[in-house]
Amino acid sequence: MKLVKLFSLFVLAICFVQCEKLNAQKPTVYCVGDSTVKNGQGKGDGGLWGWGDYIDQYLDTTQVDVENHALGGTSSRTFQSKGLWQPVLDSLQKGDYVLIQFGHNDNGALNDDSRARGTIKGVGEESEEIDNMLTGEHEVVHSYGWYIRKVVTEAKSKGAIPVLMSPIPRNDWKDGSVPRNDKSYGLWAKQIAEEEGVTFINLNDKMASAMEAKGEDLVTGHLFYKRDHTHTSAKGAVLAASLIAEGLTESDNSLKHFLLEDPEVTLPRKRNLFIIGDSTVADNGQDGKTGWGVYLPQHIDTTRMTVHNKARGGRSSRTFRYEELWDAVKSELEPGDFVLMQFGHNDGGNVDKAKYRGSLKGMSDETQEVQRDSSGIETVHTYGWYMKQYIKETQEAGATPIVLSMIPRNEWPDGKVERPTDSYVKWAKEAVDEAGGFYLNLNEAVAQKYEAMGKDSVKALFPDDHTHTNHDGAKLNALTVAELIEGLRQSDLRDYVFIKEE
Repeated sequence: MKLVKLFSLFVLAICFVQCEKLNAQKPTVYCVGDSTVKNGQGKGDGGLWGWGDYIDQYLDTTQVDVENHALGGTSSRTFQSKGLWQPVLDSLQKGDYVLIQFGHNDNGALNDDSRARGTIKGVGEESEEIDNMLTGEHEVVHSYGWYIRKVVTEAKSKGAIPVLMSPIPRNDWKDGSVPRNDKSYGLWAKQIAEEEGVTFINLNDKMASAMEAKGEDLVTGHLFYKRDHTHTSAKGAVLAASLIAEGLTESDNSLKHFLLEDPEVTLPRKRNLFIIGDSTVADNGQDGKTGWGVYLPQHIDTTRMTVHNKARGGRSSRTFRYEELWDAVKSELEPGDFVLMQFGHNDGGNVDKAKYRGSLKGMSDETQEVQRDSSGIETVHTYGWYMKQYIKETQEAGATPIVLSMIPRNEWPDGKVERPTDSYVKWAKEAVDEAGGFYLNLNEAVAQKYEAMGKDSVKALFPDDHTHTNHDGAKLNALTVAELIEGLRQSDLRDYVFIKEE
């Protein structure tokens, strides 16, 4: 029995030692670079993602570890001068890998008091001594190639395996083509790779070709942001990572043996923006009656957010709920979503006669029992009660409610646009004051724009009646909504707004 126990312990000890050896031999893939490799903390802040945030999804992480040490704003020079390369170098073990991509920031000034991150162009040994205006230190600045060569040779000295990439392309287009950097940083990275005998992946050309295959309209707003021609969305970062995997497959680099045959890439969940309201918000399918919700998506970063315009013509705060339109929206709400809500135009209708869409005036809890034609008795509440219910139930779903006062009608008593500041505009704000959420005074903001345009010009926006706008009016109102959201300092919905400069 003792022999059996001793033998069992011996086998367990061997297994433990072997496991420790396997763990010790598990290589690490280190990513070094700028914000196109990793932005911020690598959590998609502001929707910015780098390919280093997704390269692990193309690798068998049971066999290899991945660490993304890239930092936004750095160049091949400042990544080293800021002390970011040294910890990576100190951690390198024989058989590790280093994925290297710099260049986007190397074209900056060699010496200034803001960033001082530029490098001398080329791969030569020339240098320039400066008294760094930013750090206050004396510094010798070298060429881009010199800094890249230093990273490569130091990695090799530790037995690690460097892989050099040309910088991803910017979302710049000329005559239907994406410019390459094959005469600058892409070329110089390739020259260093050839000089040092390491793998080079022409990521710039691969990605530019993929972008051209999709076309500018499908790239802008999907792979890159409308407001930014350098940083990729999650989908753009995934494309870059997939092309690095493709480049590794085509190479003789041993890292290709750790690539997954059929990677399943997980993208961050897109947040949702729901819009509820009446015909001044809805897509009514009529040129002369177009709601602002139709054009709001033009000002939203739809790579990260889906806009659902659930507004319906003819509805009030009462009937949107009574007809269970709100229940349908509520069933789709997820934590982190947003709901824009604008009612009021139809709330002044009949409470107890056909259409049955009027709500009781005010903010109180008073009710009125109404006999509808054939569907029984309905308990009708005040406008304020309905709005507070929308707010509370949005919050209960973990979403953010944003109440807008209703757009103004084309009515000009005393030469000024009429503002219902003693009724629905007031009650919309009071609902937020009492129940929470955010309030946007759309009525006032649009009224000011109308008055600046003048009565005759505004008339052209209302071809059919004094309530409903045409497409131009809807565009103006949508832009105003976007501007108001952009001013919401305490809501991160503003981070999803894009207003193109004219």
